[in-house]
Amino acid sequence: MLWLIVLVLLLVVFYKKAIKPLSYWKDRGVPHKKALPLIGNSSVLIFKHKSFLEYVEDIYNEFPNDRYYGLHQFTKPLLCIRDLDLIKRITVKDFDQFIDHNNFIVENVDSLMSKNLVNLKGQTWRDMRATLSPSFTSSKMKSMFLLFSECAQQVVEFFEKKGEDVIQVEMKDLFTRFTNDAIASTAFGFKCDSLTNQTNEFYTMGKKATNFGGSRLLVMSFLGMFPFLQKIIKFDIFPNSVSNFFRRVIKEAIDKRENEGLVRHDMLHLLLEARKGVSVQEEPEVEDTGFATVEESKIHHGKSTKLKLTDEDITAQALIFFFGGFETSATLLSFMAYELALNPDIQERLQAEIDDILNECNGKLTYNALQNMKYMDMVVSETLRKWPPGFQLDRRCVRDYVIEPEKPHEKPVTIEKGMMIIIPAVGIHHDPQHFENPTKFDPERFNDENKVKIKPYSYLPFGSGPRNCIASRFALLETKTLMFHILAKFSMVVIDKTQIPLKLSKARLGLVAEDGTWLGLQPRKK
Repeated sequence: MLWLIVLVLLLVVFYKKAIKPLSYWKDRGVPHKKALPLIGNSSVLIFKHKSFLEYVEDIYNEFPNDRYYGLHQFTKPLLCIRDLDLIKRITVKDFDQFIDHNNFIVENVDSLMSKNLVNLKGQTWRDMRATLSPSFTSSKMKSMFLLFSECAQQVVEFFEKKGEDVIQVEMKDLFTRFTNDAIASTAFGFKCDSLTNQTNEFYTMGKKATNFGGSRLLVMSFLGMFPFLQKIIKFDIFPNSVSNFFRRVIKEAIDKRENEGLVRHDMLHLLLEARKGVSVQEEPEVEDTGFATVEESKIHHGKSTKLKLTDEDITAQALIFFFGGFETSATLLSFMAYELALNPDIQERLQAEIDDILNECNGKLTYNALQNMKYMDMVVSETLRKWPPGFQLDRRCVRDYVIEPEKPHEKPVTIEKGMMIIIPAVGIHHDPQHFENPTKFDPERFNDENKVKIKPYSYLPFGSGPRNCIASRFALLETKTLMFHILAKFSMVVIDKTQIPLKLSKARLGLVAEDGTWLGLQPRKK
């Protein structure tokens, strides 16, 4: 008899925890994708049937006539927003009710992850964002330009020395080495040459930090639903070797600057100044870095709020900045190179613009000249539309929020406190209602005549609202600088190892080619 009681109790618990939550959206009259017990809508990712990007886009396309639709991340409901006006309301107008990102990490479990800008919440996030923002103004980018240019010229010289007719290169590997060197130089004052010194510690740690497979993401998502498990197993996002490396590097840099009085106007300097209570005065803005640049919102401190930064806080910001810049900028560069190789007419037009700029500048690129390159900006903007590294945005509701009905079949929907909101940016970017013939790589979408016709909030390569990507200018400048120097000397060409059409990895979290992005670098005729 006892075993029967236990069985009934187990069935009741299973029903309440695994079955009943699946009716959440149906009970509220919200269009939704049917979910499975325990795993929700994640089976495609768990069994690696599709890449993450394709998964997001395919579900978006299942609800063409709806402003929003419901999904389940395991047993937790989340709401996906496809209506542009609703995106504006959530990310801008009513931002204070959606100020936080979704957190996988419980506070005080993984200190470097819980303390970084991406995972900070509320006023603490506002204060940290205000502290870091001066590092990423267009004025600061202008001061960093020469460092970017030096790193890019280093890349070109490396391949020029090879003297081959066509140099076969896996582009993602090349570009992560460049972004590693660019971030190490501009943000932390370290000089690397990751093409010559292939196993330098900065680069190997960057690779470890960004090696996220699909299974690791699923583990993170699962643990995010059960915080007590994180505390029991002490799950860390980054391997200990990565965390300890960055702790050591930042500590050594801080000690050197404080003991020797060194001043270098980078992100680390701003954080050290904030720790002393020194506010950084805003500089006048210079010409911006392109159409895709997101505007920095004015973020105000509370009256009595002061940041009390420890070495751990500073290391957390350094690590997340390195993590973001290392991977996403290299992804943008890889897909831009791929599209140029497959579209030689576009590449030739871009090279013609580069040649004109070099003639105007007497062979030496300047910051202002790079910013005035309209076709370069069009090509970068179109790459971000077709292949957005940040293909899905998220927000977390901090107070109950009601979406009022606008269509006949809709009912009022309450987004409950703590619920995650998803904005499927790649679905919007590939929606023919917003971009005609979306699978075609067409930089003309972003010419002077057409870019003013793009619907607000239909183009989200760096997010939207105050919680957008803080480093959009940084990413755009390093992308344009490197591409300028490479295309001035080489052409990107298709080789036997080039995968056409490109297939995306089903085992990785981000936007990654299944078999690598293999292209040839062919020296241009003088």
